[in-house]
Amino acid sequence: MPERNLSNEELNEILHLIHRTYGYDFRDYSKASIKRRVMRCMEMSSLKTAYELKFKLANDPEYFKWFLEVMTVNVTEMFRDPEFYTELRAKVFPTLASYPIIKIWHAGCATGEEVYSMAIMLKEEGLLDRAKIYATDINPLNIEKAKKGIMPLQHMKNYTHNYIRSGGRAEFSDYYTAQYGNAIISNELKKNILFSQHNLVTDQVFNEFQLICCRNVLIYFNKELQNRVINLFYDSLSPLGYLAIGTKESLLFTDLRDKFETISSENKIYKRKKGIANNK
Repeated sequence: MPERNLSNEELNEILHLIHRTYGYDFRDYSKASIKRRVMRCMEMSSLKTAYELKFKLANDPEYFKWFLEVMTVNVTEMFRDPEFYTELRAKVFPTLASYPIIKIWHAGCATGEEVYSMAIMLKEEGLLDRAKIYATDINPLNIEKAKKGIMPLQHMKNYTHNYIRSGGRAEFSDYYTAQYGNAIISNELKKNILFSQHNLVTDQVFNEFQLICCRNVLIYFNKELQNRVINLFYDSLSPLGYLAIGTKESLLFTDLRDKFETISSENKIYKRKKGIANNK
């Protein structure tokens, strides 16, 4: 795409326009990552200059809906990183089982694949009926797709492989119905999941959770925004609650790194330490 380029100044102008016009704030996202995504949108919509993109964004709300969907799409799959689920089952679920009501937040849930993976594990551990899973994402179209629980059938072979490697205890095909080239997730898995829109950049604490999963989202943020989001998660966790982030993400550069105990350094599972107030 040699004919297209964006200077940092042009990128900042675009991000300010989006914030001012639509209220979505991408200004503290990783500059390299957000620039790649903006330029991908330009390429897909055959726009060659920053001026053309700004005009389109400022005057065409329908274009912005599409732009937002492309900008915020995240790669996901069921039982992604199977070893993570194995450790979650072995090291976190026994504690979750001690709560009468288990509250879990999937932040940045994309199109729901990891949320349904969690629901399957909870069912196999006999915990699904007393679990409340709050699944949120910035993108309303992602939320609508996640609610439907419809996935391409061609993905199921890979998902089945992941499920077996994660220690799954049943037949993976028990959890969906194949129909017209799609896999439709069982209604039983959906019944305790609440999908809703939530913006990690601007929205606040909305409940208290024993487990928060936010995997492969922080990598899109700069250090300041990562720090702000980890503070949000800390304030949203119950004492001794668990936080799971992506395997390429870290708490090392945040203000709160000393307020978490490491449960799995490889799979980035942490526990909020007891009795330490957040003095931010």
